[in-house]
Amino acid sequence: MLDRWLWLKKHLPKTNNEDRLLDVGCGSGAYVIGAALRGYEALGLDWSERNVRVAQDRARICNAHSAHFEAMDARRLDTRPDFRKAFDIVVCLETIEHILDDRRLMADISACLKPGGRLLLSTPQLYYRAITSEDNGPWLPVETGDHVRRGYTAAMLKELCDLVGLVPEEITYVTGFLSQKITFALRKLSQANHVFGWAATLPLRLAPPTLDRVVTPLFDWPLYSICLEAYKPRYVG
Repeated sequence: MLDRWLWLKKHLPKTNNEDRLLDVGCGSGAYVIGAALRGYEALGLDWSERNVRVAQDRARICNAHSAHFEAMDARRLDTRPDFRKAFDIVVCLETIEHILDDRRLMADISACLKPGGRLLLSTPQLYYRAITSEDNGPWLPVETGDHVRRGYTAAMLKELCDLVGLVPEEITYVTGFLSQKITFALRKLSQANHVFGWAATLPLRLAPPTLDRVVTPLFDWPLYSICLEAYKPRYVG
């Protein structure tokens, strides 16, 4: 999570302009809170009412007064006319791989962006090495909350952008060898006790942003996530 936040932070300059940000699939709200603390009017959506409650509690603790949360299915963005052309930035991290109709999701996200707005998206890249065996599938033809596809290449993300009128500006990769091994440890330890798993691996999470840049190339290890910054044109035609 830290490496994704560092990538996201780089694309979220501090603002006093009350720029509006939407996080589609916000989980327990860490990125929304981070954006709010950088000056954004930030709204996080998650299908889980429990996640929304946890996110609201975290926002209060962090004094992130411009962070707000709603329980909502990401597949129903088109039911919200108040979202249309309403946001300067839409964030969608590690969510699109859970959605069968990824073209529709991207179209709905594009509709939420103001002209000149930006999409910041991350998802597993197609050629990762599985962290644990479930990362090799099977990919089900129904949405159960698990991944419905292995991942994406740069060409696949550019294709989706082209279909919905977005311009891909930058494609990069995050989550190296150490980050993946810490995730492996977290998953295994959490099978016994989730709280113990988080507590045991939390101190290790500060190391990867620095050390992964050295260690990952030594092992010729593929980075796990592909990151897209895309732009909605201000002028069409």
